[in-house]
Amino acid sequence: MTDAQDTAADMPLRTTGGTPPDDGGSSAAGAPIPLLEPREGIPPVIADEASLAEVIAAFAAGSGPVAVDAERASGYRYGQRAYLVQLRREGAGTALIDPVACPDLSGLGEVLSGVEWVLHAATQDLPCLREIGMVPSRLFDTELAGRLAGFPRVGLGAMVEGVLGFVLEKGHSAVDWSTRPLPEPWLRYAALDVELLVDLRNSLEKELDRQGKLEWARQEFDAIASAPPAEPRKDPWRRTSGMHKVRRRRQLAVVRELWETRDRIAQRRDVSPGKVLSDAAIVEAALSLPVNVHALSGLNGFGHRMGRRQLEQWQAAVDRAKALTEAQLPQPGQPVAGPPPPRAWADKDPAAAARLSAARAAVSALAERLTMPQENLIAPDTVRRLCWEPPKSVDIDTVSGALSGYGARPWQVAQVTPALVDALSVKDA
Repeated sequence: MTDAQDTAADMPLRTTGGTPPDDGGSSAAGAPIPLLEPREGIPPVIADEASLAEVIAAFAAGSGPVAVDAERASGYRYGQRAYLVQLRREGAGTALIDPVACPDLSGLGEVLSGVEWVLHAATQDLPCLREIGMVPSRLFDTELAGRLAGFPRVGLGAMVEGVLGFVLEKGHSAVDWSTRPLPEPWLRYAALDVELLVDLRNSLEKELDRQGKLEWARQEFDAIASAPPAEPRKDPWRRTSGMHKVRRRRQLAVVRELWETRDRIAQRRDVSPGKVLSDAAIVEAALSLPVNVHALSGLNGFGHRMGRRQLEQWQAAVDRAKALTEAQLPQPGQPVAGPPPPRAWADKDPAAAARLSAARAAVSALAERLTMPQENLIAPDTVRRLCWEPPKSVDIDTVSGALSGYGARPWQVAQVTPALVDALSVKDA
């Protein structure tokens, strides 16, 4: 019996009323069934090495794929570390692990090596799982599977409801997961997030197979599992919201100084940078270039609630930027690898602009026929690079080789190459 069928069999614990389901997923009336309680109840939070050892042994002895999820404290704490890890596997049940109390989960990762991990939106959770020693060698991403299969809504709640006929309570997705102890309703929510994940995986695998896309999905999953950790972002201060308003180099220097000062404070206090100083305040100060603390205190974001000492530290950052020499000021544009922004193509290279227009139309039409988002069919950046610098001789082999060189998976190359060969042959009118 699957998790979904077993869950449905115990209706009094999980529904608010209605008749029992006749197919393990929806009631006789066809209404989705609220899933209100994990099948074995809320498991205790694992917060010591002895309990962790028991979980490791249980999951090593389990069978089949393992459902994995992680909760972070985005918007509350500095960085993207995990504050709760949830797992479920046949024969082992559900485990909730506190990675603050048990920061090294490499032992758990080792016993699950070779096991398929089932995650929803895997690329969001893999970085924080990697930090605590959990790295899958095989995975199944239910969100990505939903995209490839053409589902219009691919959030976990929408997928569980649309595919399995159960409603997940999603009210705690944005809470502060660094809170200790974690409230019982949050733990219930966390446990339910992995309750039906393997069932969802099994149903999506059947649907992908029916559509002839299962091998495509496997290639995508393998690419995610084998991808190296992301490189640190260059000049992260340039991503400050509202940067488009900042034009002059001296103003850019103020943004950089304020951003870096804020980041140091946020890291030291372990709080989200936005709780220290807003992006809007940084941009406001950069545009105004305040001459002293009094002028700074009159700007939005530096109001009466901010103490004199805080104002002085921000004004000191502004003054440092104002004292830089011309040679020390940041350049207005960030060096861009690859082609220029597409809006500039018509002036710089009309033929390339014509190729890009044709390629985008071809990819859009093909994605519609295959019922999947264009960006999952082929990365937009790959299309831009190919159109900006096409092979000297455009044919199936050269275009296929170029796409592979940009990291396109074999299934993507096979699907889009014919359409892109035609697009690259378009001449500027």
